[in-house]
Amino acid sequence: MSKSKGNAVDPFDALETYGADAIRWYFYTNSAPWLPNRFHGKAVIEGQRKFMGTLWNTYAFYVLYANIDNFDPTKYTLDKSKLTVIDKWLLSRMNTMVKTVDECLDSYKIPEACKALDKFVDELSNWYVRRCRERYWVQGMTDDKITAYLTLYTALVTTAKASAPMIPFMAEDIYRNLVCSVDKTAPESVHLCSFPTVDEAAIDKNLEDSMEEVLDIVVMGRAARNGASVKNRQPLSAMYVKAKNTLPDFCSDIVSDELNVKKVVFVDDMSEFSSYSFKPQLKTVGPKYGKFLGQIRAHLAELDGNSAKAELDKNGALIFNVGDEKISLGEEDLIIDVKQKEGYFSVSDNYMAIALDTTLTPELIEEGFVNEIISKLQTMRKDSGFDVTDHIAVYIDGNEKVANYVKKNEKEIAKVVLGDRFEYQKTSANAKEWDINGEKVTLSVEKL
Repeated sequence: MSKSKGNAVDPFDALETYGADAIRWYFYTNSAPWLPNRFHGKAVIEGQRKFMGTLWNTYAFYVLYANIDNFDPTKYTLDKSKLTVIDKWLLSRMNTMVKTVDECLDSYKIPEACKALDKFVDELSNWYVRRCRERYWVQGMTDDKITAYLTLYTALVTTAKASAPMIPFMAEDIYRNLVCSVDKTAPESVHLCSFPTVDEAAIDKNLEDSMEEVLDIVVMGRAARNGASVKNRQPLSAMYVKAKNTLPDFCSDIVSDELNVKKVVFVDDMSEFSSYSFKPQLKTVGPKYGKFLGQIRAHLAELDGNSAKAELDKNGALIFNVGDEKISLGEEDLIIDVKQKEGYFSVSDNYMAIALDTTLTPELIEEGFVNEIISKLQTMRKDSGFDVTDHIAVYIDGNEKVANYVKKNEKEIAKVVLGDRFEYQKTSANAKEWDINGEKVTLSVEKL
């Protein structure tokens, strides 16, 4: 930046616009401290949204439900015997994060410390909280609900302490509201607390690795749903997975629930769900093996597609001879076409493969409609400004097919949307027409 060139940024204007924490976080994460930095507002906002916004939203989620339940964390102790698998995973990841941040700060590796914090907060919000939401919605203070609250509380307080050197003001707000409001003996500031200590006994590397693979399976499963043009709210009967490693039994349940499939089957061979064909990529094969191009094309056409794909994944190349010439073709040298078996949709990479059974029975179609109806009603609750505890009346009009689905599944829908009354062929003041899987229907919600 140069004042004479007119491209300098007034630091006080930047602080006023973005906030001190956001600017600190940007400089910590953008590059190593000894390298030059380019300052631009979009990058500051992105860091503010991705890390700080995610952390704040997770904290706000806890506060919202803890206030509804009048939950006081000082009245309970985290009982390790009552921890679910995902609780154990989160506490393991939390301690791994603290250990990584501590070691990185000790070695002046600031961007690496921030990266560990960023990854943990993303997993806390987009995996743990999202997977555990229904635990906080249960009526009454069950043991499982208390455990979920305490696990989330521990993670938020620990994250506030670990991130305090980087985002001192936000960390202070979170700490004072979560800790000082309920524990008058606690230090009055997060900056008067010791840095979190690592509980080595809580770190389970195998569990972390297994969950990491589950996350990879879920990402690939979503890609398969997108490729097959099947919404996530539409249940499917089965998904077949060829994973990198042998996974514990609990992984199937998580993947099944996350991807809305009735069963997940781990298999060693995916050849029955798809086949592959290969052609040479002319722009790379031509310069290397131009005079053999015709023979290479003929050889590739005769290959067993599934065996060749397995060889390519394992060795990184297809190796064969054309006359006396040794040919080696990597993935960049090949045009790979995947032919899907009818009724299935498959995706794969070098380590993993997934096949979705995309055949929809009438029962699955009905369940998909129910899920979409619930989603639309929840959206209308939110748009109407209702509190999460408000009970409602639901009105359905204009589509007999959708109305019949609602009638058959009233109890299930009512439980989720807190619907105490359902009325048909009627509307209320905030009626809205929706397209649900190609069916036009008018829905209304009214607070009771």
